[in-house]
This record gives sequence, structure tokens and C-alpha cells, in this order.
Amino acid sequence: MRFTIEGQAVYGATGGRSHEAGRPLVILIHGAGFDHTAWAFQSRWLAFHGWNVLALDLPGHGRSEGPPLPSIDALARWLVAVVASAQADRAALIGHSMGSLIALQTAATHPDRVQRLVLIGTAAAMPVHPDLLAAAAANDHAAIDMVNRWGHGQAGLGGSEAPGVWMVGAGERVLESARPGVLYADLNACASYREGLTAAARVAAPTLLICGEKDQMTPLKSARALAAVLPVATTVTLPAAGHMLMAERPYAVQRAIAGHLAIERPRY
Repeated sequence: MRFTIEGQAVYGATGGRSHEAGRPLVILIHGAGFDHTAWAFQSRWLAFHGWNVLALDLPGHGRSEGPPLPSIDALARWLVAVVASAQADRAALIGHSMGSLIALQTAATHPDRVQRLVLIGTAAAMPVHPDLLAAAAANDHAAIDMVNRWGHGQAGLGGSEAPGVWMVGAGERVLESARPGVLYADLNACASYREGLTAAARVAAPTLLICGEKDQMTPLKSARALAAVLPVATTVTLPAAGHMLMAERPYAVQRAIAGHLAIERPRY
């Protein structure tokens, strides 16, 4: 699906099914340097189980136009415009990594627009190692290597649940396809975000946190600290998993999402 926000074309994958009147809307928000393809499995499942789906390309990513937005707050304001463009009063938000910060900030600042919240590979703050930030600023491939290697848990050893998928290689190709400057803009937005705990305390929507036991980028203890501040929160921890949970544990992630969203799912 293509639509326009502030004169810039935006792309959102629908999971292979057109939107239908009367269905609730779920919006999926990818992490730094990635695009809508991060949600290939989850978007299709949701689209065929009662939801209108938008797996977004953030501004400057994938098929969406414009420069990448410079802050989590700016991305949250943009996301509210996406909900309006989809002709929905509110949506369930599912965000991974940087996307979880965008979803969190949106739920805090526009509670009337968010019915349910799912935060995957998340933390209230996401500091970025200076070496990674410097490499991303220089468009050095080392930045892609660091994100990819730190992001996956045991994925480097193989063992994908989806036959024929090389998780580390697939992640590298998506990051390589990003336009120059995009990864740096995303990482800098994450590193600069300081409002996570304040935002969490203001969230009204029931929230699910999906965490990897071996996550090196948003450690489990950081996710638990965030969960402790959220008014209504449930945490699911996936054993031996890293940060790239939609690829490493697609079925477990989907089961957790399905359970959390079940109350909103229409009956046919």
C-alpha cells in the first residue's frame, strides 16, 4: 500500500491481503537500518487472521521517500499521521528495537490512538557504542557488520526455523540496501532518546514485551526495567535468542503476538 504524508510517498506492506472495512489495524515498525521485510512472517499471519496490516518502511527506508527523520519524537509524530492516513481511529502498534521506541513514544503522547502495544527487543534507553556510531557516520561497512553480529544470538551457528534461510546473510543484505546515512540517522536517534521511562509511565495501552535471553543490544535486564514502569505489562522471554527475534524465533514471536492481540481480534 502506498500513501502520502507531508508530500512524501510512504510504503506499507499489507501482508498479502487488501484492507477491509471493519477490521482493526495493526502497524509494524522496523528497527534501525531495516525495512518492512523484517516482518515478512508476522505481517502475513496477521493479515490472514483478522487484521488490516501495515508493515511500514520508515521515511528514507525501503520504498518510502524522504530523508530519515532525526529523532524518536519526530518519528512518533509521523506515525500518528500514518494512522490517520490509514483512515483508522486507532491501531495496535508492534515495534522492534528502534521501532519499539517509536511505538512507546507514540503510545505515551497519543494514548487515544493506540489500543495495544508490543515491544520486541526493547529497552527504555538504547545507547550506541561510539565505534558503531562513528562507522555508521562514515558509511563504513563495519557498522553493518557490528549491527548484524551483535544483533543475532546463536543465528551465526545456523539453525533457522525457516528452511533455507541464512539469517545473518539476509540481515546483512537488507542493511547493505539502506541508503547512505540512514543507519547513522537511526542509531543517532536511538542514542539521543532519553524519555523512555517517562514515556512508559504514561502508556495506557496493555503492553507485551518480547525479549531475547541472550540479547546483546537491548539486554534482558533493561527490558525488565522498562516493564516495571509500564502500568499494564507482560513479558515473554525467549531462551537462547538474541536481538533479531522475528528472524531467530518467528513462531514464538507470532504466538506471543497472537495471544496479546486476541482480545481485539474480530470473530467471523
